[in-house]
Parts: sequence; C-alpha cells; structure tokens
Amino acid sequence: MRTRIPCKKESAVLLPPHARAHTHMPLLHPSLPPHRLLVVRQCRLIAPPVHPLSRLSVRAASVAHEVCALPFPPDRASHHRELTAAVASVERACRLCVDVRASMLVGDEKILEKNDQTHVTIADFGVQALISFELHQLFPSIPLVAEEDSAFIRSSNAADSKSNTLVESISSFFTKHVNNNGPPLTHDDVLRAIDRGGKDAVSFDSNPATYWLLDPIDGTKGFLKGEDSLYVVGLALVVDGKLAVGVMGCPNLTDTTVGDTEDESIAACPGHGILMVSHVGCGTWTRPMSADQLTTAPDIWKRCSVDPCSVAHMARFCIVDSHTWDMMPLSAHFSSTMDESEPRDENKILLQNSCGGSLSKYLLVACGRMSVFILLARAEKLLKAWDHAVGVICVEEAGGQTCDWSGKPLDFGADLTGRRIIYPSGGVLATNGALHDKLVEMVSANYK
Repeated sequence: MRTRIPCKKESAVLLPPHARAHTHMPLLHPSLPPHRLLVVRQCRLIAPPVHPLSRLSVRAASVAHEVCALPFPPDRASHHRELTAAVASVERACRLCVDVRASMLVGDEKILEKNDQTHVTIADFGVQALISFELHQLFPSIPLVAEEDSAFIRSSNAADSKSNTLVESISSFFTKHVNNNGPPLTHDDVLRAIDRGGKDAVSFDSNPATYWLLDPIDGTKGFLKGEDSLYVVGLALVVDGKLAVGVMGCPNLTDTTVGDTEDESIAACPGHGILMVSHVGCGTWTRPMSADQLTTAPDIWKRCSVDPCSVAHMARFCIVDSHTWDMMPLSAHFSSTMDESEPRDENKILLQNSCGGSLSKYLLVACGRMSVFILLARAEKLLKAWDHAVGVICVEEAGGQTCDWSGKPLDFGADLTGRRIIYPSGGVLATNGALHDKLVEMVSANYK
C-alpha cells in the first residue's frame, strides 16, 4: 500500500510504504518547495534516498561558500548558496574533463558509442557522477535531470571485463576530483550518482517544479576534436518552473578561440578556460578557471554584456556545425560569408560555423563575441532541455533575448513528466536584444 501525498492544485504522487518516513523532508533552502516526484530504478518504484542535513553537509556548504566567492553578495541573490555550490562542482568537473582529454590515446576505450549512435566519453559519465554526488550531498531534496545514465555501462551487451574497465576508469577520474568528506565511494556509489539524473530517476507532475538541469559535456565532438573546438559543462537550476541559476564551464575557451579583442573578461590563460555564471536579477559574469585550486578573489569576475550591434548585416551570427546557412529562414534575406575580410553589404552577414554544441554558442552571445545564435529544430531530433537552459539564462541576464521562431519564450516545462525535452516552434533564436524584434519578424515570416 502506498501513501498519498496531496500537493498544490489537488495533484498527488504515491510513494511506497518505506518512503512514508520521508514525506515531511526538510528543505535546505526556504525558497525551494517540496518536490512531487516518483523515482524509478530497474522497473521498481522506490522512494528517493533522503538524508537529513548533517553537520558534515553544513560544513561542506560553508567551505564551498568560502572558496568560491561570487561577484554579488547573498542578500542580492536568493539562490546564492545553490549557485556557490554549482560553481564549485562545475569547476571540478571541468578539471576532470581536462584530465580525461589529456589521457586519451589511440585505442584507449574512453570513447564509446551509445545505442542511438551518438558518442559519449568517460568524461561525460564522470562529470555527471561528480556533479550529481556533490549536489545531492548539499541539496538532497532537489532532483537532477541530466543527459546520461548507467544503462550502457551495465548493459548485458558489454562483456563483463569491458564493463568493469569502464566503471573503474570512470571511478578513477571521479575519485580524483570529487569533493567527498565521507567514506570512500564504491563503483556502485558512482553508478548510482550517474543514475540519479537518468531518464528513469524522476517523474514530475504538471505543476511548476524545482530541479537541476545538467549537460555533462555539451559538444562532445569538440571535446574529442581537441583544443580548437569548444565544449561546455552546463548546469542550471529551475525554481518553481523558472530559470534561476546557471553555470557554464568551458575548459578550452581562450582569447585565440574567440577572435581578436581588447576585452580580457572572457579570455583565460591557455588551457585553463573560463567559468560563466548567472543568477536571475544579478547579471551574467565570467572569470578564468584556476589551474589547480578554486579561486577566491571576488575582483576577478567580469560582468558580461551582449554586443550592441543593431544592424543585421554588421552582426556576427553562429549556427551549430550540423547546420548550414541555407537551412535557416534568414537565408531568404541574407547570404553569408565566413571570411571576416570579405566586404559585406546589407545583404550579406558574417557567419561562424565552428565545431561545438549549442551551449558554446549561447556563451559566445552572452559575452558579446557573437550577436545571434539560430538553431533549426528538426523533426527527427528532439531538442533536449539541458542543451539550452543554462544558455538561455546566461544570455538573458547579459542583456540578450531568447525565443522560438514564432517569438514565444522557450517552455522548459512542456515535457510535463520528464522535463527533458523542449518543443520550440521552428527552432531557437538567441540574440543581443538590439536585433531581436527585427530578426523574429524575418524568421517567423519565412519558416513553415
């Protein structure tokens, strides 16, 4: 027999008997409501693991706050504690990525192919395990929605020896970088941390929800390709259905990858990369990643602003590498060139078509290096929420605007039970704001 827990608007979830003791679980932040969720693992309905706030977790939160100073004080940011923890976890996750990338050798089994023929690496699993574990220690009541799960690793199609090798490799990188003040973690602990964000881990109802959204590595092709291609660790916090916090870590973004500029705010020491953070109402900020330890100096943060360009043919546009300009409705108005030295008139725009995922494009718009990011939503490929959420809040807090091709805001609650898919009409448009209305009018008039 299950216990019925009433929620707002007469909604409810059913938990199994052993979960009843946790139905009055205390929250760790007064702004975060209880969650209505079902946790499913291996076709069995179970309650989410819940632990009361311990002295250890309080101390860990305090330490995170001390070593990861943010550019704005807690009294200005209602989710300051969550953002502080997110910054620390993402920076550690980026170091994990750098270590995995450095260890990749020809023939080394750190690159895998999932059943849908997309690539995934040891770093994807390690990042998800690390961020999932650390956030769960501090905020056990907030669920995680993330890209990966351990099904591939556990798959019976993989030989036992190969599966064990994968788990050992993931665990090795995870253990090196995770912040764990408790007992040593087993392979099963690592797999459970990965699965905490998997597709079968949580089910929501139709009410506005609070949860983390994680893309462990956005731009795996860029990660595999090397230093010239961008990849991003992206983490967002949705509170009551609205984007509240975002952190992007880009370990290989340097001044040479964003073009010539006198603004050092988004440039990092070679190989160190940058962190971009955003909090609703507090703006978007960047700082270089530190080489070996978390940075404490608050004055290294630089506030981001989108570029001020208000003339379309003078703007910089970017698309993902799987798209071409003639797939975009704006191609009815403008031709494109990728050559900055080529003369342009009012009928031609400058296009960057670099290797990298969607989040790197949002990042470039937010820091003013690109004016517009446009993405086609193709019927054969669903758009995932984690590929856009943190990018949206970073662009908007930097002064830009985002929408689908009809001009409507992206709806991260459209996937009522999973919060994993978004359904934008036509595609996605992220701009510097100055060009937004004009481009929306052009796009909406030229797509079917």
